[in-house]
Amino acid sequence: MTNLKKILLAAATVATLLVPATQAIAQANEQFIAIPSYRVGPYGANGQSFYGGYVDYLNYVNMKEGGVNGVKLSWEECETEYNNAKGVECYERLKNKNPTTKGTAYNVMATGIAYALIDKSVEDKVPLMMVGYGRTDAVDGSVFPYAFPLVTTYQMQASAIVKYLTTKNGGSLAGKKIAFLYHDSAYGKEPIGALEAESLIGKFSLIQIPVAHPGNEQGAQWLRIRQENPDYVIFWGWGVMNQTAIKAAQKVGYAREKMIGSWWAGSEEDTIPAGEAAKGYMSATWNVTGKGVPVIADIEKVVYGAGKGNMQDKTKVGTILYNRGVSVAIATVEAIRTAQGKYGKGKVITGEQMRWGLENLNITNARLSALGASGLLPEIKTSCDNHEGSGKVKIQQWDGAKWVLISDWIEGNKALIHPLFKANAAKYAKEKNITPACMK
Repeated sequence: MTNLKKILLAAATVATLLVPATQAIAQANEQFIAIPSYRVGPYGANGQSFYGGYVDYLNYVNMKEGGVNGVKLSWEECETEYNNAKGVECYERLKNKNPTTKGTAYNVMATGIAYALIDKSVEDKVPLMMVGYGRTDAVDGSVFPYAFPLVTTYQMQASAIVKYLTTKNGGSLAGKKIAFLYHDSAYGKEPIGALEAESLIGKFSLIQIPVAHPGNEQGAQWLRIRQENPDYVIFWGWGVMNQTAIKAAQKVGYAREKMIGSWWAGSEEDTIPAGEAAKGYMSATWNVTGKGVPVIADIEKVVYGAGKGNMQDKTKVGTILYNRGVSVAIATVEAIRTAQGKYGKGKVITGEQMRWGLENLNITNARLSALGASGLLPEIKTSCDNHEGSGKVKIQQWDGAKWVLISDWIEGNKALIHPLFKANAAKYAKEKNITPACMK
């Protein structure tokens, strides 16, 4: 009896040891993607839609294609609450989940967290995907090899907004007055240099008005706007700050048709809570809204039809931020696919290989069409010299019930903005004793 107990105990011990080993092997055969996200806190409502779309697309690729060339995608979220310290903690925890991928690529959707991870990502050889946010001088890949401010940067967006307003005013903003109302953070301050440069060229006056986090107190700022009576307000808000600003504009009698927000101030989460006050308000965007995009409709059919959708509130499927999450996931998956094209189809991609994939992206309109994503986002073509890849936005306007596009793609003044990136990157390289060089 004693011998039998010993045999059973030994067998149980062996079985216990084998379980983690089997799980480790399964994980090693998957492309593990780290997702430092935020679904709670002052910006949680925005994060819920964005990351819901992001996760749904990853799930969709697994269900529709069996992964990327047979490599299944896996992922894990870590709640950052849009907090820099928690964002770094999540990064440190998630990078150790899979020693091969190290998380594949990090999309933290927070400029402050991205700044905190710039150096760490280089040390760990895993890229940061700062899609539509982040440290924008990282467009220069010779200085920032692992940072990718993809699609369109804040500066190029600001320049595109100025170009749109210039067109609306017969080709000149000379003598006009523009207020820049911005979130007093790294996010809000990023486009200031570009706007100052544009004001010198365009001969318009620029009034800078910061708003403290989280932005639900703006009385003094809007009193100043009423006094200054600018021709336009370019608005760089996020979260509760956006609906607060729209309501405040109505309260002081400032026309919403003269307000144009950044893409982080142009979602249904911003306009619907503002009610009637939002009608006429404009914003930039790099992605369209609605389920008219085939891939969005197919995600609803395939993923939600199988009861595997990530969004608890299914009415958010097809909204601006949901579709934006899908667009970022598309860029992520296409970078994995690009990397596999060089390093081996059907293989798990390392962080270093993912960096190459991101620096050699070429998402053409034909490819977007093949993905069912025509018009969802602009073409993206990256290189060492250009980690942005596009620089284009569209302008949309809230009609009281939905977002309506009122422009085609507008590209910011690259000849003006990109040299600013280069100058800032060179300054950073000097401070950090970096010798600029393109990686192969």
